Amino acid sequence: MYTVEADAAAGRQLSEYEALVASAPSALDAIPGAVYLCDSDGWLVRYNSEAVALWGREPRLNVTGERFCGSQRLYLVDGTPLPHAGCPMADAVRTGRATRNGEVVIERPDGTKFTALVNIQALRDRNGRIQGAINCFQDISAHKALEEELRRRNRDLEDFFENSAVCLHIVNSDGIILRANQAELALLGYSPEEYIGRHITEFHADQATIDDILRRLSRKERLDRYPARLRAKDGSIRHVLITSNSRFDDGRFVSTRCFTVDVTELREADDARRQSDERLAATYEAAMVGIAEVDEHGRYMRVNDALCNILGRSREQLLATNLLELTHPEHRACEAEHYGKQVRGELANYAIEKRVVRPDGSIVHLDVSSSSVRDRNGRFRYGVRIMQDVTERKRMQDEIQANERRLRELLEAVPAAIYTTDSEGRITFYNQAAVELAGREPVLGHDRWCVTWKLYWPDGTPLPHDQCPMATTLRENRAVRGSEAIAERPDGSRVFVIPYPTPLRDAEGRLVGAINMLVDITDRKNAEARQKVLIDELNHRVKNSLATVQSLAAQSARHASDLQDFSTKFEARVLSLAKAHDLLTKSNWISVPLETLLRDIIAPYSSGEDRSRIGGPALELNPRAALSLTMVLNELATNAAKYGSLEAPSGTLSVRWDVSPENTLALEWLEQGGRRVNEPSRRGFGTRLIRRCIERDLEGSVDLRFEETGVRCLMAMPLAPLSAHG
Repeated sequence: MYTVEADAAAGRQLSEYEALVASAPSALDAIPGAVYLCDSDGWLVRYNSEAVALWGREPRLNVTGERFCGSQRLYLVDGTPLPHAGCPMADAVRTGRATRNGEVVIERPDGTKFTALVNIQALRDRNGRIQGAINCFQDISAHKALEEELRRRNRDLEDFFENSAVCLHIVNSDGIILRANQAELALLGYSPEEYIGRHITEFHADQATIDDILRRLSRKERLDRYPARLRAKDGSIRHVLITSNSRFDDGRFVSTRCFTVDVTELREADDARRQSDERLAATYEAAMVGIAEVDEHGRYMRVNDALCNILGRSREQLLATNLLELTHPEHRACEAEHYGKQVRGELANYAIEKRVVRPDGSIVHLDVSSSSVRDRNGRFRYGVRIMQDVTERKRMQDEIQANERRLRELLEAVPAAIYTTDSEGRITFYNQAAVELAGREPVLGHDRWCVTWKLYWPDGTPLPHDQCPMATTLRENRAVRGSEAIAERPDGSRVFVIPYPTPLRDAEGRLVGAINMLVDITDRKNAEARQKVLIDELNHRVKNSLATVQSLAAQSARHASDLQDFSTKFEARVLSLAKAHDLLTKSNWISVPLETLLRDIIAPYSSGEDRSRIGGPALELNPRAALSLTMVLNELATNAAKYGSLEAPSGTLSVRWDVSPENTLALEWLEQGGRRVNEPSRRGFGTRLIRRCIERDLEGSVDLRFEETGVRCLMAMPLAPLSAHG
């Protein structure tokens, strides 16, 4: 017999270390998680099956075995090898220092590795000397992988924000700039310290404009290409178009997110074109476009100042060349074919769009209209060509297309379901998040109002698509906020959503469609439901527990011989009830295994498995049955320890149970080998407690016999009131 077991048999109070060493080999297996125990020299003395499963091996025990850890190899999280003698367990047994939520990497014999979260506690005797240490560890590799994925996504989002080609900034409800990306800072020439943290009005050239922007955003209006002027650090004014919307939490204006597009060069080009048009009007018959007269060979015969400006050449240079020489090589064949047909009379006039190369190599986009001047005999004299520079228009079109593409990519990247419709409700765009939420791919131009398959109100009432919040937004030309709905997927699963439909209007304020964002709040709804159930269950359990404690106190006092007797019995019964509560709390008050309940009750009174035998089919007890059986079994165990088989060194206890085909649980408590048992002269509270719990609480029957060889208790109970699974 081990020393600690002898001490336990002698009745000496064991330390935590001694109690763990003396406990049944399966005791550590009852602990949910991997656990092992080392003595003061670091030798492994105990471990459970979950530790073996995580190590991938079964180490040897005691001084002939292994020290500090049962793993094949250990590493720090950065990959540095960690000797067993330098691991946290070694530190705990040497210094007594505890480790809380430490992380190490464990390698198994097959070469696989995982990250383990370790919690180590040194175990001391009554004099404070270290007797050993216990380590509880678990595999958190999946959690670490999730953390790394979240970090990667955050890095991607940060990179998208900081390095986007579009100027971005965020302003809080007080008008203070919270963030700005590199494109925005580069546009205005400020450093982050000069820009971030200051009021947005300091950088707007027009106070009335920024006041209107802030006022609209605070009213949940969305800005789409709103024109404004910003003041750069060098004093220059930048013309911009601002697209922005607001973020509200619980109806409170929190911040705005703004996309700024620099159109300064466009404004300057527009101004230049306007000035050029004014000059043309004064120099060439008030014409605002380039005009040229070309002979049958394509040579320029006459040009106006506007054309010289467009083509970047002087009048003399233009008159010394022809239209094909200036045309971009990719358009020469088309131009030659059309002009040849015009000269031959096959075409009276034509219009084309082409590119022309300037002397500096830059490209000019021209809209060309060509007509013929012929003599009275119909012979071609010259062609009159009107040419308009549309380079800026092409650039604007390209820029608009690029911005629309970037906006589309941005909406695709947003981790929320977003889709748009036209003014009739036909879906025109949806992102991948919308497909994932709806469980289907909408048909563009066909599906109307919603991307979801079916909709319901929060109370489960069907919600027709033409009455959903998006339909209301289009019908009433207003944003709809504060509503909730349930979306059903084609596979029958459902999600709770909050829709945020907002009208889309053109420059004249006409409704052209709407955009909607669907926020999935299923997890929040489920959490609210679980919280209500738990609160109701807690209220019920507290009331029942108080009533039980009150009954125990009254009955213990009524049958106690003195105050000490009352204190001992009452404390034992309350502790028994507390044990059952602990087991139920560990399983969230859902269920408790019958075998676990029995072993926890008998363990304090039995020095080893050779004295107690427990067995039967697996059975999960519901909370009510667990509390009642705890009171019964504790009474039997207490009496066995004081007067029965567990009081004598040679005594044994057998607890067996089985479930009959009629769904009845039959449980036998049998004590043998103790001192002689006599029928008590009177039945005390303990006997009545056993009968009340079995017969009244669990609708069963009990047969308690005091035989010469020991107490025998037969209990029969219907399974339905006991099982956690109905």
